[in-house]
Amino acid sequence: MEKFVYLFHEGNGNMRDLLGGKGANLAEMTRIGLPVPYGFTITTHACNTYYESNKTVPELVERQTLEALACLEERMGKKLGDPLNPLLVSVRSGSVFSMPGMMDTILNLGMNDETVEGVAALTNNPRFAFDSYRRFIQMFSNVVLNIDTFYFEQLLEETREQKGYVSDPEMTAEDWQEVIVGYKQIVKKHTRKDFPQNPKEQLFLAINAVFDSWNNQRAIVYRRLNKIPDHLGTAVNIQSMVFGNMGNDSGTGVAFTRNPSTGEPVLYGEYLINAQGEDVVAGIRTPQPIAALKEEMPEVYQQFTETSHRLEQHYKEMQDIEFTVERGKLFILQTRNGKRTAQAAIRIAVDMVKEGIIDRRTALLHVDPDQLNQLLHRRIDDTATRKVLAKGLPASPGAATGQVVFDADEAEQLGNEGTKVILVRPETTPDDIHGIVASQGVLTSRGGMTSHAAVVARGMGKACICGCEAIKIDLRSKKFTVGDRVVHYRDTITIDGSTGEIMLGEISMIDPELSPEFQLLLGWADQERKIGVRANADNPEDTKKAFEFGAEGVGLCRTEHMFMDQYRIPIVQKMILADNYEERMEALEQLLPMQQGDFEGIFEAMQGYPVTVRLLDPPLHEFLPYKEELIVEVTKLQILDPQSKELKQKEQLLKKVRQLDEFNPMLGHRGCRLGMTYPEIYDMQAKAIFYAAAKLAEKGIEVQPEIMIPLVGHVNELKQMRQLVVNAASTVQEETGTTIHYTIGTMIEIPRAALTADKIAEEADFFSFGTNDLTQTTFGFSRDDAEGKFLQAYIEHKVLPENPFAVLDQEGVGKLVETGVQLGRLTKPSLKTGICGEHGGEKSSIDFCYKTGLNYVSCSPYRVPLARLAAAQAAIRHQENKQEVFTTA
Repeated sequence: MEKFVYLFHEGNGNMRDLLGGKGANLAEMTRIGLPVPYGFTITTHACNTYYESNKTVPELVERQTLEALACLEERMGKKLGDPLNPLLVSVRSGSVFSMPGMMDTILNLGMNDETVEGVAALTNNPRFAFDSYRRFIQMFSNVVLNIDTFYFEQLLEETREQKGYVSDPEMTAEDWQEVIVGYKQIVKKHTRKDFPQNPKEQLFLAINAVFDSWNNQRAIVYRRLNKIPDHLGTAVNIQSMVFGNMGNDSGTGVAFTRNPSTGEPVLYGEYLINAQGEDVVAGIRTPQPIAALKEEMPEVYQQFTETSHRLEQHYKEMQDIEFTVERGKLFILQTRNGKRTAQAAIRIAVDMVKEGIIDRRTALLHVDPDQLNQLLHRRIDDTATRKVLAKGLPASPGAATGQVVFDADEAEQLGNEGTKVILVRPETTPDDIHGIVASQGVLTSRGGMTSHAAVVARGMGKACICGCEAIKIDLRSKKFTVGDRVVHYRDTITIDGSTGEIMLGEISMIDPELSPEFQLLLGWADQERKIGVRANADNPEDTKKAFEFGAEGVGLCRTEHMFMDQYRIPIVQKMILADNYEERMEALEQLLPMQQGDFEGIFEAMQGYPVTVRLLDPPLHEFLPYKEELIVEVTKLQILDPQSKELKQKEQLLKKVRQLDEFNPMLGHRGCRLGMTYPEIYDMQAKAIFYAAAKLAEKGIEVQPEIMIPLVGHVNELKQMRQLVVNAASTVQEETGTTIHYTIGTMIEIPRAALTADKIAEEADFFSFGTNDLTQTTFGFSRDDAEGKFLQAYIEHKVLPENPFAVLDQEGVGKLVETGVQLGRLTKPSLKTGICGEHGGEKSSIDFCYKTGLNYVSCSPYRVPLARLAAAQAAIRHQENKQEVFTTA
């Protein structure tokens, strides 16, 4: 018989898959003797069984839940529903991976018209009892009965205004009783039923609701963003209540053991006196910084500091802790690994090594490579003039500029259209996540550093300012005011999440720099990794940036990008439109010194590391005007100026465009096929490479050119193109008297090339897997069409687990890469292999490349640090069962 329910003392921290992260940590904290309110956890398997049973709690789960409840009642000396000595519990979700705010929580369950009187008598505090009851009705009605919180908040606000109150703590017991009557009327109006009074009925309705929340819209969006599998399910944690709203000797808070924005090793968090847990994160009241607790409750602060240190030492990670103080006694409600910015993650990892808490390898595994993108984006220029409009709490670092929007749906719509927006709200809720995703940054007038907006924005690396009480938001009129200054919908503002400053207009920004801690961490990564990291770079500027970020060469230099310059495109078009070989050569002779200059700059910037140059790849029509636009221009000229010279030129151009037009250009006259039919183009490019190498050799600069022939599908193509390059090298070497060391290889991007790699390796010194095109040719997808039309639907409906153009399809495309490597090395055991598609900068794809035995990955310059870290993590994870047979390239 499967065990679906575990009392806290029956579990431990290693049972995350079964108990969820929250349940496993509650069990672990109970095990090590921390003051945890007792309870039990219903497993993630029970959630999956619930869905398999048509969203019904199975009888076995129900029976085990009641048995656990009886144990909890016995331990606490209270009974659920007992009017004289009632047990009250919280019901919380808890998935395997942290999903803050994405699923539902219910507090004070067990409250009804009778037990509220019992609580009032036991605590000698009727105001507290009726406040707790109204909170329960509001939360239960929203989560379980699906009544919008707005109706309850509206009634509460009206009541406060009528009585002349500013905040909830001013409400008396009689006031709360009045509110409760109104709340019950709201429930009756929306459900046509009375609010449920039976606590066990309340309990199982709440359990159902938490299970249901696993598939609410915001949880689905969050899982998709964070790549959390849908099949895991959520656990449900039933925990005896402790109360932070029993007076001025009680309170509740959320704290991190280190600053989650900067990584500074100080307690960072907030608390509210006389409040329940949800008040802190809801953003309804602006809380106090945790340091102020030292003055208000020094003994509690000291105990909490010691507990925080103990938890961090135990979990060997920065912790995010929820706590409640009930009449001067501290209780720990939850701990989990804290969400943090990339900047903080790096400092915390490095500091913990220095403090002896973890070793270097563990530190490297503590930093998510995907987060590093946050550090490689721009920030506000220190020399820029800042017209500061207002200042709030700096909740998530970085800067953002965008148009003001006040609604998450509008933010999503405008963001998807390419408009940069800043989402401005009084506070955000989990339902706003889609708007936060689409925004450049978030600004709220309420809430603190641990509010929903702050936590979610930090996790996404977006700038966020919270609790900016100086701005008065009018959602109805779509504007906010600061004093007499009005900012309207779609006005442009800039926010600095590092300082909390809000500025009018757009402010100039500067490129990022790698901090000393970041460089130290990457240095550790370089010591661990066994696979090289190169960059995709097409010009000297990108090459220089890649070198600064630690690239060990250029893995892909796309020469076609050198032709797109406005001064060069007319010469390229002249080459394409040439009627004969002589005219074509005349244009190529003009292009050769331009190409040579580009290569000189790239080789020099890479300072002796290898540079892989891909000869011209796209079809020639891509360098010509669009056919549809030309047809319109020709038609206009035929009507308006039929005798003009311009008309004859346009007609000639249109004729050539039609000749070059292809039904499927991706599979058409491009790559080596272009070199086979117009060898003079490849000859010019090869000579430009060798002239550049010879020129730099004169300066004493070492160069390692690797010439790559694209789109090879048959060994004979590579054989001919190889000979063309060899001949060009001989010509330049004879002419300059300089010996140039070079290699010739191919890009494997056609399935046939991977399947006949043993043959192709006879003519290749290296293979570079072009996984962008290999994905297209393997799936039979045109990337632009797929991503624009059906691919997103495939991902949403789980036809595909990921976008295969972002994350390498290891089952299909990956199998071709493995085959290509194995067959190629059968012919040439020392064959150098790498990957130069966009997958070269994605962490799971890098892990695959390590396992497959590739020598290097190549990615965009700004993803080089990410790739260095991901390569180190792959080596650490696989070191025990992987022979060290790699050389960094």
